[in-house]
Amino acid sequence: MKYFKIIIIPILLIVFLSISCERDDICPGSTPTTPRVIIDMLDFETQETSKNVFGLVVAGIREGGNLVLPGYNIVTTNQLVLPLKTDENTTQYILHKEYIFDDNDTPDDTTDDIIGGNQDIITINYSREEVYVSRACGYKTIFKNVTITIEDDGDRWLLSQQPLNPNQSVEDETTTHFNIFH
Repeated sequence: MKYFKIIIIPILLIVFLSISCERDDICPGSTPTTPRVIIDMLDFETQETSKNVFGLVVAGIREGGNLVLPGYNIVTTNQLVLPLKTDENTTQYILHKEYIFDDNDTPDDTTDDIIGGNQDIITINYSREEVYVSRACGYKTIFKNVTITIEDDGDRWLLSQQPLNPNQSVEDETTTHFNIFH
């Protein structure tokens, strides 16, 4: 009986304590979260060929001023990975190719600044659906019936777009969702 108290009681205590502990509620980094739309940039003349955009700046259009996306401040790329708003059914971006900025050697005077290049605006429309991921990760938003419209400003460099599937949805970031030809 003495050994029972010395050995068994501490073992039972450890077992009960470990059973009563909760698992850490940490969302693993590998868990898919709200996806971004993936757009491949292709050559308009030979539509199967990828084509780089040089000097590209991508800015989200928002009240209070446009916001340049991290990783898209004067870059060369043939693929865009763009986040969509989860609280609205529309997201707009300015895609400005061959971007050049000249402040005329007067950095404090913005009235004489010159911005060169060609900018086009794309509008991405969609419907949103909240999907439960887990207790630790919460919900993510997926996007259904996604469409892209290229605004016609008379000087378009983005010539056309094509969804890869009819009724295009954006549920993950493993494949391209749209092609844009330029």
